[in-house]
Amino acid sequence: MEPGFFHDRSEAGRLLAAKLGAYANRPDVLVLALPRGGVPVAYEVARALNAPLDVFLVRKLGVPGHEEYAMGAIATGGVRVLNEEAVRALGVPDYAIDAVAAKKQQELARRERLYRGDRPPPDVRGKTVILVDDGLATGATMQAAVKALRQDQARRIVVAVPVAAPETCEQLKEQVDDIICAVTPEPFYAVGLWNQDFSQTTDEEVRDLLERAREQSLAHRT
Repeated sequence: MEPGFFHDRSEAGRLLAAKLGAYANRPDVLVLALPRGGVPVAYEVARALNAPLDVFLVRKLGVPGHEEYAMGAIATGGVRVLNEEAVRALGVPDYAIDAVAAKKQQELARRERLYRGDRPPPDVRGKTVILVDDGLATGATMQAAVKALRQDQARRIVVAVPVAAPETCEQLKEQVDDIICAVTPEPFYAVGLWNQDFSQTTDEEVRDLLERAREQSLAHRT
């Protein structure tokens, strides 16, 4: 695949949805997006599958002083996933991990209120949950989301992304019931390389897409 294979996240979502046809028009299916970049992708997936859309909040835990490098992640429900190998290799002490996690927890709670308002988080018990992001690099945030959904008793967990590092896609296969990585370029480099427009998704866009998805879902039910 050439760099810039997808025009933007919306096009990536439409192409991804085409590979998820087996989940269309099923009452047990729920599409959950990892904000923020996963929301435009998941919006197209949910629309194509005629499934409800919501967000599932996960925050990366960056190594102190090297925040871009993930040492783990936290998710809704107090779940924490650590990359033990990275933590050991870098000698990150427990108190530093706790401090980063506490700060990220505040941001997670803020976004929860911002995106969902007074609505409760979706009930995933007995559901087939399709977890969508705009791509997989290390997979730390996705692993945290999968672990949290297992705790919440989702019946089946499906991971769906437009682009992924091949080894991350392989690694996640062992943790979920189904995984769709539409494109697994080698060498991978970075998620953003495979989108011509990879500008940051804003909080306003997230709220707008969630509202549009809710309106469409209500229209289907009436």
